[in-house]
Amino acid sequence: MTETANTTTETSAPHAFAEPTVVVRDLRQKYGDFEAVKGVSFDIRPGELFALLGTNGAGKTTTIETLEGFRRPSSGTARVFGEDPYGQPSGVRERTNAVLQGSGLMEDLSVDETLALASDLAADPRGIDEVLTLVGLTEKRGLRVRQLSGGQKRRLDLGLALLTRPEVLYLDEPSTGMDPEARHETWRIISDLKRDGVAILLTTHYLEEAERLADRLAIMHRGEIRVEGTLGEVLAGWGDRVSFLLPSDVRTADLPELEDAEVEVQTREQRLWATYTIRGGDVADRAHHTVAALMAWAGEHGGTLQHLQVRGASLEDVFLQVADGAADLVGE
Repeated sequence: MTETANTTTETSAPHAFAEPTVVVRDLRQKYGDFEAVKGVSFDIRPGELFALLGTNGAGKTTTIETLEGFRRPSSGTARVFGEDPYGQPSGVRERTNAVLQGSGLMEDLSVDETLALASDLAADPRGIDEVLTLVGLTEKRGLRVRQLSGGQKRRLDLGLALLTRPEVLYLDEPSTGMDPEARHETWRIISDLKRDGVAILLTTHYLEEAERLADRLAIMHRGEIRVEGTLGEVLAGWGDRVSFLLPSDVRTADLPELEDAEVEVQTREQRLWATYTIRGGDVADRAHHTVAALMAWAGEHGGTLQHLQVRGASLEDVFLQVADGAADLVGE
């Protein structure tokens, strides 16, 4: 495996050698003739956050509903703490919780009453004051749920999940509707949960959220995982890009062939640009070697590389290409 910037984090993290808490193998879910999930496999260990990304309809929510025990797999297996979660057996139910897209909050209850009701039903609940402090709703405790903003309701959803001290937590678009400050505070809470050893499955359309929080991630498209690995592995597999304006006296055929790099010429604003995509070689210095080779080539031809641009792939680049159906499997 190619070494990346995330390698140190992985090998030193407490979850690196722990047995997986969540194990999914060749999971398939069908609705009549339509197959929504097509052979998905992944693990989540204690203290690890696995981000499951994808376009609407990719199969993410169906996968979470299966792990929660609401759906029996059409084929394949899903195990949580070694048990089949279908039907929510007590050995699974009491140790897991979720923040779902669709909130089940009762609008006429106050924030305090909502948490008190959930506390009465929990085996070992956190204190209500502690939960309110965690999710930043102490000053809203007396308000009716209907008086909360959308982002505040999402924080209350998160508080209800945290109240039960889950060992596995499913987060389905947890920060939707939050302002930037609340979103960053939610990220801090999630990071603290990871340090406490909670295994977390996250789905989100905020790619920055996945970049900040995920130990590993996968991108689903049409029911299949197309890309999987650490963020570093995914981006490394997608390549670095070196672009420059093609000199008017240079033909496309005159561009040099470089090791571990592919060149493409595109028209932008009626001018030709050359882009080298580097996928092989050592991740840390492969862009440097490509730029050095291109500089040497330009020097030999008495020219310069105008508007030279060097950048690594972003998660958005990978996501958009997967969404367009143009991706091959990357990572393990």
